[in-house]
Amino acid sequence: MTSRPDDLVLPHPVPRGPRPGAPARPDPARLLPGLRIRLGPLQLRLARRPLAVGLGLLAALVAVGVAALGTGDFQVSPADVVRTLAGHGTGTTDYVVNGLRLPRLALGIVVGAALGLSGAVFQSLARNPLGSPDLIGFETGAATGALLQILVLGGGPFAVALGAVGGGFATALVVYLLAYRRGVQGYRLIVVGIAAGALLSSVNAYLMTEASIDEAQAAAVWLTGSLNGRGWEQFGPAVAAFGLLFPAVLLMGRHLRLMESGDDCAKALGVPVERSRALLVVCAVLLAAVATASAGPISFVALAAPQLARRLSGSAGVSLLPSALTGALLLCCGDLAAQRVLAPVQLPVGIMTAAVGGLYLVWLLAHEWRSGRR
Repeated sequence: MTSRPDDLVLPHPVPRGPRPGAPARPDPARLLPGLRIRLGPLQLRLARRPLAVGLGLLAALVAVGVAALGTGDFQVSPADVVRTLAGHGTGTTDYVVNGLRLPRLALGIVVGAALGLSGAVFQSLARNPLGSPDLIGFETGAATGALLQILVLGGGPFAVALGAVGGGFATALVVYLLAYRRGVQGYRLIVVGIAAGALLSSVNAYLMTEASIDEAQAAAVWLTGSLNGRGWEQFGPAVAAFGLLFPAVLLMGRHLRLMESGDDCAKALGVPVERSRALLVVCAVLLAAVATASAGPISFVALAAPQLARRLSGSAGVSLLPSALTGALLLCCGDLAAQRVLAPVQLPVGIMTAAVGGLYLVWLLAHEWRSGRR
C-alpha cells in the first residue's frame, strides 16, 4: 500500500480565537514583565516571578525593619518611625531610632544578605542544598582566625575583623585544593569542608580552654554571633565590602546557572568553568568572612535562605537576588525575636538562628532522604 504525500504531513491544530463578544484575555507576559538592567556592555535580566518575589521580600523587610526600630523599652509608633527616618522626628525619637536601633538593623540587613548570597553560590556550585559556608567549614575557619587575634595576639576590633577574613579565606583555599581532582565536584567539596570544619572546631575549643576566664568570656560572646552593641563602625566596612562583591556575583550569575547543568555542558557553551568557579568561590568566601567579621559566626542563615528563596521563586536553580533578600529578612526577624522573646533580656541572634536552623536542617535531611528513596 502506497502512502500519499499528504499522509506524511502532521496535522496542525487550528488556532481558536476568542468567541465573538468575549473580552480579550490579558497577556501574562505584559502583566509583570521582566526587568533588564544595562550597565554599559553588561546586561542583567530578572525574570518575572523572581522579580515579584524580590519585591515581596523587600516589602516584608521594610515592615520588619519598621517594627524593629519601633519596639523596645521606649516604644515608637510606625508613623513616628517613618517620620524620624525622614528627618522630622523629635530629639528623643531621633536618638533612639537613628542613634541606637538603626545601626543594628542596617548591619543585620547587610550581614543577612551577605550570608544568603554566599550560601546561594556555594549550594549552586556544589549542586547540593547542604553546600553552605557554615556547614563546610568556612565560617569555622573565620572564627579560628578571629580567635587567634582575640586570645593569642591580643588584637583590637580591626585586627579581629582581618583575622576572620584571613581565616575564612585560608580555610577555603585549603578545602578547594584538597577537593580538586581534575575539577571540583560538589560531593568532594562538602566532605572535605565538613572534615576541615570539624578539625577547626577542635582548634577553637583548644584555644578557649587555654585562655583566661576574661578572654574566654569575650571570645564566647563573639562566637555566639550577635548584633548587640554593633554600630556604624562595623556597618561601614561591611557595606563597602558587600557593595563590591554583590555586583560581581550578580554579573557572574549567568555562568553560575550554566554550570549547574554540568561542567561539560557549560564548557560546550563557552563558559570558562574553572576560572568562573574560582572567582565565584573567592567572592562567596569573602562574603561569608565579612559577615562573620561583622557579627560573629551566625549559623543556618546561609543554609536556609537559598532554599526558601528557590521555593518561593519557583526556579530550578538557586536565585541570587531573592536569596540575598531572604537572608536579610531571616536575620532581621531572628534578631527581632531575640530581642523580644525574653525581654528585657536580649539573646544573641546566633542562638535564635541556631534553634530555628537546627529544626530546618532536620527537615531538610529527612526530605532529601525520602527523595533519594524514591
